[in-house]
Amino acid sequence: MLRSRLHGWIVPVLLVAVTGATTANAQSSSKISPDLLSNPTSGNVQVIVQYYNPPSAGETGLLGLLGGVLKLVLGPIDALLMSVPYSSLNSLASDSNVKYISPDRVLIAHQEATGIPSAAYTTEPINAPAVWQLGYEGTNIGVAVIDSGITPVPDLGTNGLSLSLDSELIPQLLSAGNEVPPYANGRIVYSQNFVPGESDALDHYGHGTLVAGLVAGNGAQSTGSQYFRTFRGAAPNANIINLRVLDENGEGTDSAVINAIGEAISLQKTWNIRVINLSLGRAIFESYKLDPLCQAVEKAWKAGIVVVVAAGNDGRDLSLNPEGYGTIDSPGNDPYVVTVGAMNTQYTPQISDDIIASYSSKGPSFIDDVVKPDLVAPGNVVTSLEFSNDPLAVGNPSFYTWYSFYQQNGEQSPSQSYFPMSGTSMAAGVASGAVADLLQATPSLTPDQVKALLMVNSDRTYFPATSSVTDNGITYVANYDVFTVGAGYLDIAKTISAALVHDGSVPAGTAMSPIATYNASTGAVTAVTDPSALWTQSGAWSASSVYGSRAFLSGTNSSALWATTPIWTNNDPNGATALWGKTALWGKSSPEAETALWGKSGTGSSAVSLLY
Repeated sequence: MLRSRLHGWIVPVLLVAVTGATTANAQSSSKISPDLLSNPTSGNVQVIVQYYNPPSAGETGLLGLLGGVLKLVLGPIDALLMSVPYSSLNSLASDSNVKYISPDRVLIAHQEATGIPSAAYTTEPINAPAVWQLGYEGTNIGVAVIDSGITPVPDLGTNGLSLSLDSELIPQLLSAGNEVPPYANGRIVYSQNFVPGESDALDHYGHGTLVAGLVAGNGAQSTGSQYFRTFRGAAPNANIINLRVLDENGEGTDSAVINAIGEAISLQKTWNIRVINLSLGRAIFESYKLDPLCQAVEKAWKAGIVVVVAAGNDGRDLSLNPEGYGTIDSPGNDPYVVTVGAMNTQYTPQISDDIIASYSSKGPSFIDDVVKPDLVAPGNVVTSLEFSNDPLAVGNPSFYTWYSFYQQNGEQSPSQSYFPMSGTSMAAGVASGAVADLLQATPSLTPDQVKALLMVNSDRTYFPATSSVTDNGITYVANYDVFTVGAGYLDIAKTISAALVHDGSVPAGTAMSPIATYNASTGAVTAVTDPSALWTQSGAWSASSVYGSRAFLSGTNSSALWATTPIWTNNDPNGATALWGKTALWGKSSPEAETALWGKSGTGSSAVSLLY
């Protein structure tokens, strides 16, 4: 925070005036994000200004007086994107209607190396084939994929589409921004570009098409007598709403993502959008209550759309502690959304040998200590869609899926239809497809009920106490606690079965993730649930049922973590100490901590990683 000091006394009346100005400046600075304050400049900065109430004409007119230029109106969060002189930030923040000012942060692609021929399993570990047999394939459910765009391929084609569309509506939809006639690209029913200076929503990077395949690929290019394995997404008949926010380098901005979320909300009824997939994220710089990305995803959530977010790929970052805790990315730190970590399925369909991917980000979240991720799903070296001259595949020639992995008498040469990638981006795509299946089965569910059902019915029966991976001489240790695997491993068959049984009887309340707290005098770690959360219920919906007895003791609004497990005692001296002890990671107690975690090259203070 910027501070002003008075040296000596002046006339008492003048002292009062100056003191008031000093207080006002301090209050204004508290509305400015720390990364803006720490990077002063003599020029203009492009910022997102959030308002408590929609800005008035007078407030937008003030921009001109301050030397600012309005760039975009970010309707979903009552915010403006503007270019303004850095020297005017305090004056702008002095407006009582201004809630918070932050830079329009940059998203930067950041991939995890795969480097081996692969065809890991994705849908079998979550029991998706069992729900397909019951007819739940995400039919008529719209999933908004906010990513690098999508290039149409056969696996995203129609499957006996039952959703009807009045032909008279087509011109209206095209004039509203859709770049192709609905269904001209199969189940990609709507496409729109949000990248400034770009003219289409095709995938010029490769990531968005790959994620879309994990959500809703129907396996068209691997189905038939000549194939012994079919690569399907979790919801092989869902519709895709393609909202492109990343350019050909995998880069984008907060404002583009926020605008795309707003478009998904506005198109919600037109395309029955029930799910948003965000396989992207960035560093956390402020509380989720102020973060513009988090505020946008909450708007979608409260509008009735389930938001599924990748946890992040920073679990190997040992800058702050020996076990990679506190590395969840925004907006995965928001307590409303479903935040997904990545599992390594070990190239087998059963889950008994699966382990957490060592790069999967771990909670609790930076600044707010939110218990994250919420659950885990397959995400390591998983196979999905490739298209002709796919930049991601071309740029990573060692990433390939051999024809022999799925084709009868197939050659050991790279497939031109499928290739593998790793990361929590992939796990989020799998989870989004599973949510589409669930909502087809029980369409009346609210986002909170969906999240609650997913978490209560996730599998946590087989997890080991720990696992480790050694790479380049460094050993990465994972403890299977709530900050690593959340409530457990996604099981969509069990979830849908429970949803059908409980349809109409899921308790009221939010499914906000708890907040972890640490008592330094007793050493106890507790998870405090929001008063509005349904986790305060008893029985199947209690916190102890959600996370299992290994994570929680019984309690009403607060449950002690780890009290019944040896993870944080002598078996793991780095555990709790790494989080709340001498090597505490929290920037609020150690200004150097945030720099240590996010200041490195490739994940710098303004960087936002695309989560592979």
